[in-house]
Amino acid sequence: MFNLIQSLGPARVIAMAGVAAGLIGFFIFLTARVTAPQMSLLYSGLETTDSSQIVAQLDSQQIPYEIKGNGTQILVPDNMVARTRLQMAGEGLPSGGSVGYEIFDRGDSLGTTSFVQNINKVRALEGELARTIKSLDRVAGARVHLVLPERELFTRERRRPTASIVLKLKGGGSLQSGQIASIQHLVAAAIPDLDTSRVSIIDDRGNLLARGDGDEEGGASAVSSIDEFRSKYESKIKSAVEKLLARSVGNGKVRAEVTAELDYDRITTNSETYDPDGQVVRSTQTISENASSTDSEGNQPVTVAGSLPENRSGQGDQGNTSATRNDRSEETVNFEISKSNTVKVTESGVLKRLSVAVLVDGIYEGEGDAKAYKPRPPEELEQLATLARSAVGYNEGRGDILEVVNLQFAPLNILDIPEEEAAFLGLGKDDYFRISEIIIFAIVGLLVVLLVLRPLVSRALAIAQAQAEAVAAARTAQIEAERAQQAVLSAPKGPDGQPLAVTDGSEGEDDVDSMINMAQVEGRVRASSVKKIGDIVDKHPEEALAIMRNWMYQE
Repeated sequence: MFNLIQSLGPARVIAMAGVAAGLIGFFIFLTARVTAPQMSLLYSGLETTDSSQIVAQLDSQQIPYEIKGNGTQILVPDNMVARTRLQMAGEGLPSGGSVGYEIFDRGDSLGTTSFVQNINKVRALEGELARTIKSLDRVAGARVHLVLPERELFTRERRRPTASIVLKLKGGGSLQSGQIASIQHLVAAAIPDLDTSRVSIIDDRGNLLARGDGDEEGGASAVSSIDEFRSKYESKIKSAVEKLLARSVGNGKVRAEVTAELDYDRITTNSETYDPDGQVVRSTQTISENASSTDSEGNQPVTVAGSLPENRSGQGDQGNTSATRNDRSEETVNFEISKSNTVKVTESGVLKRLSVAVLVDGIYEGEGDAKAYKPRPPEELEQLATLARSAVGYNEGRGDILEVVNLQFAPLNILDIPEEEAAFLGLGKDDYFRISEIIIFAIVGLLVVLLVLRPLVSRALAIAQAQAEAVAAARTAQIEAERAQQAVLSAPKGPDGQPLAVTDGSEGEDDVDSMINMAQVEGRVRASSVKKIGDIVDKHPEEALAIMRNWMYQE
């Protein structure tokens, strides 16, 4: 074996050793890859503190794991995901980087001061609120800061609590005003005496979402509500136009864009109106006067006796008498005129002007790739414009603009997304990928054995066999040379002192070995042996060269 390795030469030995080491490493990798468990995601988006605590728990339980995403993702074997999550939940992990009410589960609260207890209470409230807000769909993370002032003794003034919230949104998105208000109400409902207007909210990019200064009417929230109102109004008009015209031109063949100019001024108008025809009697006053007087003329003096009744009757006939009567009637009627007081309040959001642009696709004739585009006639476009004006409440006096234009739509490049097939034989997509990976590795290993390892082994064996044959031939030639030399020495000599050729009586036949003279070799060898060695060298020149070099090195 040693002679065989030595005969191969150092270059071939090094090459074969490298190939063998590579094959061993490949098979070790293949075995480890096939037998290694499939890793699945345990948690993602972890805080640094949560990652360190989870890794410590996994190490203590001797659960294999992988860390990716700079420590934000942890993977465990697929068959241990559910059990590991339950175990981590029992330990209160992940906590989201905040501490909740589990802070009171510690056993060292006996000697804790009231100040520390109050601080822990605030920390627990902040942590629980942060976890609840983080559970929302568009929120990736949250931090809550509470200011809960304590009422001092002998003071009537009481400061109100405030809250500050920092949100980390998923994918750099944004929240609508309704979602922001819901977070404010959530926090305000969890803290006593906290008003929603005192909850300030910002996002991770520094954008102010809620002021939190107690002013609910002004600021960014008011501007946001105005923009949202205008956007909703424009979307409503746009949807109405597209739905109406799509019934005629087809779905996906009409697009509308609406721009509305709204007046956000709030106007209050007071007016008084009098109706002269609508008179109503309010009061009536009637005055009646009756007066009468009588005058008498005579020459008798006026005495006391004459004024007595019994004496006056006798005197009535004496002289001339005149009587006067006066009647007066007065009526005053007061009327109330009808009056109306009107208070008119014009709220903000009055439409000042409306601009509508409608794009309509044309008509296509033919089938498949042979479709030809044909524009719609002007009469049809005018009818579509009339329908659109009716749908949006078009008012020319207000300065509204509505345009309907017919242009060819650009083709949509829709990717064909194959539907996910149902699991076959209880195996999912990941299982099939795993099986395919094992099959591919097995095929690669078989190809390596057949195409790399087998030719190398066959070639090494052929080289060894050729070298053995060459060595045997050389030894045979050497033995025959020695025999020939002995035969020459024992053969009879001629007159000139040269040895005579010895024949066995069958000269001329093919099996007679003639003696030849070689200048470089002492003695004589058979011609058939030299010919045999020459044939071996012709068949295996590299091996013969290697043997010659080994002989030279040995010498």
